[in-house]
Parts: sequence; C-alpha cells; structure tokens
Amino acid sequence: MTRKIKTAILISGRGSNMQALIKASLDSDFPAQIVLVLSNKADATGLKFAEQNDIATAVIEHKKFANRQDFDQKIDEVLQSYQVELVCLAGFMRILSPQLVKKWHKKMINIHPSLLPNFKGANAVLDALNAQVKITGCTTHFVSEEVDSGEIILQSQVIIASDDNLASLSAKILDQEHLIYPHSLKIVCENLLKKI
Repeated sequence: MTRKIKTAILISGRGSNMQALIKASLDSDFPAQIVLVLSNKADATGLKFAEQNDIATAVIEHKKFANRQDFDQKIDEVLQSYQVELVCLAGFMRILSPQLVKKWHKKMINIHPSLLPNFKGANAVLDALNAQVKITGCTTHFVSEEVDSGEIILQSQVIIASDDNLASLSAKILDQEHLIYPHSLKIVCENLLKKI
C-alpha cells in the first residue's frame, strides 16, 4: 500500500490510546500514517513516546489563548501545516469549538469509555458503576458539535463484576479501547481512501 491517510493524534496526558494507534500504524499494510502528535500540555508524557517513534510533536497550550476559538484556530493551522487528513482524539481534555468540529466533519474521531449514548461526559466509568449496570464498554465515534454524540464507528462491551471499582473497571475498559481504536482508525482510513 502506497497511499496512506495522514493522521494527527491529539493528547493531553500519557496517551495510552495514542500508543496503540502508533503501534498499529507501524504495520506496512495499515492505511494511516501518524504524521503528528499534538498536545495542549507541554508535560504530556505521550509526547516522549511519539518522539521515540520519530513522529513530529507540537505543543499548543490552551492557557496562552484568550478564548477557545483562538486556541482551536491555532490547532487547525498546525494540522494544515502537516497536511493532516484525519484527526484522532486520544485523551484530549478540551472541548473543541463548533467551528473546528464543522471544519473536520467526518474527519475527526474520538473514543469514549462507555457504550454511547449511555454515560456521556467526563465521568462515564464512575457513572456506570453508580448506575449499577451489568455491562458497559467503550465507543469510537465521529466528533460532532454535541459532546459524545457523533456517529458511532465501533463498540466493545465490558462486563462489570460485582467487585469492580473505578480503577479495575477503568483498566478493563482501557484494554478494549486499545483494541477497537486502531481497528476504527483502519476502517475510517480505508473508507477515505476509497473516495480519493
């Protein structure tokens, strides 16, 4: 395969899903090329992993911008400078402006630790525990203007054991995230390549 989709990953911390995506992309047959890892935090440990894999990194600190629109505009400028075609959010802890989301419609994907549309928001794992449901999981989806509401790509179920707590359930869900996110990226890239 010669043509690959130029992909950027946005992170805020350790980037464990980013690592799973990068590892998958090292396969010569994988349809995505990770060209950039961008973080809103200079101390995000995931940046080191990207650098170790010879992937360009960028830091755009949101605190240095007067508002969300200016911050998002700078992100978009950097993405364009790397000729990025697809964006993966991997623990990027900023809500993006409607303008940026519209611009990257169907070209920005995210992963969320619940079976959407259940348990949207930042406390999805804890919310599932508090609701005493038997099954939760994770979802990959296209990013839309409404948080955690875009078109679903893939889901994976996780059974909640009676002795699960926040740490143990989060770990089980994360294991599944590391499986379905690379698979989702592959599906999306293959579909984009068909349109080229």
